[in-house]
Amino acid sequence: MALETYNAKRDFTRTAEPQGKTAAGEGGLYVIQKHDARRLHYDLRLELDGVLKSWAVTRGPSLDPAEKRLAVEVEDHPLDYATFEGTIPKGQYGGGSVIVWDKGRWRPDFDPHAGLKKGHLEFELEGEKLHGRWHLIRMKPRRGEKRINWLLIKAEDGDAREAGDILKEAPRSVASGRTVEEVGKGLGSAAKASKATVQERTKVGKTAPLVSRAAQTRQRKPESTTDRPGPTERKGGGSRAGKKPGRKEKLPDFIEPMLATLVAHPPAGGDWLHEIKFDGYRLLARLEKGKVRLLTRSGLDWTERFSGPLTGALEALAVTAAMIDGELVVEKASGASDFGALQADLSGGRADRFVYYAFDLLHLDGYGLRALPLVERKAALERLVPREGPVRFSAHFDNDGADVLEHACGLRLEGIVSKRAASPYVSGRGRDWVKAKCASRQEFVIGGFTQSSATPQAIGSLALGVQEAGALRHVGRVGTGFTAEVAHDLWVRLTALETDDSPFSARLDATARRGLHYVRPELVAEVEFRAWTSDGRLRHAAFRGLREDKPVGDILREEEAVERPASVELTHPDRVYWPAEGVTKADLADYYTRVWPRIAPFVTGRALALLRCPEGIEGPSFFQKHAWRGIPEQVHQVKDPNNPEEPFVAIDDLDGLIALVQSAVLEIHPWGSTLQSWEKPDMIVMDLDPGEGVAWPDIVSAAGKVRERLEEAGLAAFVKTSGGKGLHVVAPLTPKATWPSVKSFTKSLAEAMAADEPEHFVATISKARRKGRILIDYLRNQRGMTAVAPYSTRARPGAAVSMPVPWEALPGIGPQDFTVLNIADHLASDPWETFRASAKPLPTRRR
Repeated sequence: MALETYNAKRDFTRTAEPQGKTAAGEGGLYVIQKHDARRLHYDLRLELDGVLKSWAVTRGPSLDPAEKRLAVEVEDHPLDYATFEGTIPKGQYGGGSVIVWDKGRWRPDFDPHAGLKKGHLEFELEGEKLHGRWHLIRMKPRRGEKRINWLLIKAEDGDAREAGDILKEAPRSVASGRTVEEVGKGLGSAAKASKATVQERTKVGKTAPLVSRAAQTRQRKPESTTDRPGPTERKGGGSRAGKKPGRKEKLPDFIEPMLATLVAHPPAGGDWLHEIKFDGYRLLARLEKGKVRLLTRSGLDWTERFSGPLTGALEALAVTAAMIDGELVVEKASGASDFGALQADLSGGRADRFVYYAFDLLHLDGYGLRALPLVERKAALERLVPREGPVRFSAHFDNDGADVLEHACGLRLEGIVSKRAASPYVSGRGRDWVKAKCASRQEFVIGGFTQSSATPQAIGSLALGVQEAGALRHVGRVGTGFTAEVAHDLWVRLTALETDDSPFSARLDATARRGLHYVRPELVAEVEFRAWTSDGRLRHAAFRGLREDKPVGDILREEEAVERPASVELTHPDRVYWPAEGVTKADLADYYTRVWPRIAPFVTGRALALLRCPEGIEGPSFFQKHAWRGIPEQVHQVKDPNNPEEPFVAIDDLDGLIALVQSAVLEIHPWGSTLQSWEKPDMIVMDLDPGEGVAWPDIVSAAGKVRERLEEAGLAAFVKTSGGKGLHVVAPLTPKATWPSVKSFTKSLAEAMAADEPEHFVATISKARRKGRILIDYLRNQRGMTAVAPYSTRARPGAAVSMPVPWEALPGIGPQDFTVLNIADHLASDPWETFRASAKPLPTRRR
């Protein structure tokens, strides 16, 4: 959009707005102006090609990823407009007052020209108020609509939050300190920021309900003389708490740390303690005669790097000799640990914010404690470590592990570590300590970098690799997550390692080589990412910091990439199906490739009903039971014996499933019988559909009652989320009974539950009777009716999937906890592994 449109709308003899001229800027300028015109709104402006691309955000930006804010595309503005603040006279276009609400830099994740053309711009903001990743997604215009509407959405990252309103928390200009009302009244000075502005800036970003210092200690018992026995005095002036001294030994020089194994779900039961997974450096603190050494997990001495208040606090502990295991972090103002802040402090030589969270005690005053149960070691440690200051005790939670993880993920933390309460301390990786993560994150070797196009002496992206068969395999780039300071620091360090030779084992293609400077593979980066692509590349990666405690040779891929079938071509693989989550056609194909072994028995060899959404979940959708024009060859037509004139559709293999993805199928609803036995169903599906006002625990309870009745009848019962609000209880059948028999059986079960507890359950479909009650929907168990398949996605916001779950884990999960984006974390075990082997004939009568 040229600046002619901007100039034509304004009379510059009457308005103080700058006249539109294309200019060559530094690149990457970002500004939001609050504009109190005919209607109050916020103008988002991003520098591109010498102008400010502009959108009028009617309700202003929101930090809540669930909030989608309408952004109307308007004319391009000149770069000089970024500093404009004042009043546009009445009668002029946009008449009203304007302030510079936020300003800073923006960095597109991908080619911004392609993003604008495609209708999906992904970018990162580094402003004074707004930070992190954002999405601009163009909406399909309605008939007769002339304006171009987009949606501005905050991405799910560490800067997102649900609580609070940034617009109310920080209403003032970042340039003058005035509010838009004060500008309208001609009050205040545009040259000097007010005291209120300074106070406002210190508040921004501090209201999110993250884990605080109080949260770290609220599970601890208050001190008393009864439950906190005093230490036993020992020769040498130290102290040892507890009755069991452990084994007498000399203080070791180093102890190899105990490591946690990655699991999909945290363990349940009272045998486990759960701790917050910190985002810092794992260090052993070795104390001897008032001197401390801080040792990395590989035994490197990093004491000098953290000398200052932290080492002083460790040396002040009342011990003669000790070996403590813990994590060194820097905390945000909210209390959550931040690896990026830790990196920044190390680079800047700052030592006043280091906090060491101690979570295990391995040796104390001449006695080795590793053979003692964890609870005893932690009890001794808690008496040793003060409650405040640079050294603190890492509190644990004895709640259900799934509940602790849910809260941790809701607070945007990395995850939790679960430890068996009675376990000894055993060096190396085992199953007595396990970790469950909220997002995919691991370390990668840096093999190259590109120069920033916007900032001199700064990196734009990093080329990453992992060790594979003794060589470095390229896995893609990371181009977001860098502050200006980090980008410059990385440039300084990496330019010193430049080399003409590629460190990667295979020759990179032209796209991967473009602008790339190779470096000697000596540095390790920690990266958070959404998923692996089918060709082994990282998807939606974000830099989190350097990991100098991890040797380059140890960096392996923690998760195998999926191999999507090459026989099915995906046209427009970057088409977005779930805009808020950024899930594309390619993402969906990768997801189904990963879960193929699990979903295959439920979608192959069956007639299918399909929900197709060619433009994603926000466009038109329709159910498809029969063939359509252009149906892929991998999707077959099958004749219904009762109506051969209208064939159904079916698939036989993974090629067929990917072909459904190519056809924009977002939900798969199979029949409950196979093509070999149309009239004999091989499963029962009882759909628990909650009415308005029904709480999740009530749905879980209802599923348990359906299970009891099925098992009383001699059938096995399995459970899965529906991907919506409810649950499905599914019983495998030996295909002998007819559809009418199965329907009769399930109807009697549903009606019996409704008769026994009419205040909780109904068996009729009428919505008027369902308020506050759960519909036991048995009607899916009749010929031609379908239910969503296990592992099928749902065409709803959130990109949720219908997920099989273990019965024992059910109380600790939510109805939409399982999505396309996090499914890799939940495939370690198959809760329906015995589904088909558990099939039984339909009972001839209720037991």
